[in-house]
Amino acid sequence: MKNPYLYGYLPLFTILLFSLTFGIYTVGISLDFLTSIGIYSGMREFLTDLELRVLLLIVFTLCFFMLFSALKLIGETIHEVGMLLFSKDNEGETISAARGGYVILFFGSLASAFGIQSLTVLMIILVLTVLVYFVYNMYKMSQFLTMSGTVGLVIYEVLFWSIFITLIIYVVLKLFNGVLASLPFAN
Repeated sequence: MKNPYLYGYLPLFTILLFSLTFGIYTVGISLDFLTSIGIYSGMREFLTDLELRVLLLIVFTLCFFMLFSALKLIGETIHEVGMLLFSKDNEGETISAARGGYVILFFGSLASAFGIQSLTVLMIILVLTVLVYFVYNMYKMSQFLTMSGTVGLVIYEVLFWSIFITLIIYVVLKLFNGVLASLPFAN
């Protein structure tokens, strides 16, 4: 007998591992930044080096955990709306069919431990893991979709994520330009 909840814990561990690896990388960068602006020595008066590193690791890991959890929630919601629109499955079998893909995400998060020293490597591992998971997921979903439904689902998800990422980049750049324009030395 196969337990349908066998892979239920993997998304949590995946998010924790990705958050931890991105958090460790960010701690190194933030310590360099704090040292360069001269705040690090002042912070060392209150905390030891280890305590400061652990504090920063907890804060950054928590921030990345919230980010990845929100992205997972948005991704699952968009995927399920897409399945509502394009699937011919009336029994809900598609939800359990793609759970094996959680293993892909988990191994990708394990592989991210090898890229802790480089943001480029971390981002490549994250993007590659998500793309492999997406292809696997579409393959598993194709048995519950017609050919036009599969194409529609792929276009729907790619279009949503493209618009979403473009909107986020636009807002960040607009905010960044607004902050730069408000600085007195920017003139």
